[in-house]
Amino acid sequence: MKKLTLATAFAAMAASAAAADPVDGLWKTEPGDTGGYLHVSIAPCGSAICGTIDSAFDGQGNQQLNYENLGKQIIWDMVPEGGGSYDDGKIWAPDRDKTYSSKMSLDNQNTLTVKGCVAGGIICRGQTWTRVQ
Repeated sequence: MKKLTLATAFAAMAASAAAADPVDGLWKTEPGDTGGYLHVSIAPCGSAICGTIDSAFDGQGNQQLNYENLGKQIIWDMVPEGGGSYDDGKIWAPDRDKTYSSKMSLDNQNTLTVKGCVAGGIICRGQTWTRVQ
């Protein structure tokens, strides 16, 4: 019985690891106008992908423990399209307090291109994020 329980536990761990989306992890945003940047934790949320602000840093790389938006969702409803592409999501830009229609593209395992658009895709902003872990 002990061997069966142990085998079941290993099988469950292997299945959850295999089900992980390639974009899951901690990502560093590009620096904003003041030189500060964020770490965003990306993970599944239901059948979609979401991202939450994990930590914030100033232009000198000092962690900002009192950053007002820690824990706030920054990406939501991002739908995996296959081949490292994600679409139909929303992204919130804290520096401008605006929400954009968004898509993402995993360029390799450590580079994520994030793009947000308003006005039917006419006005867009984008960043390239790098994987922290």
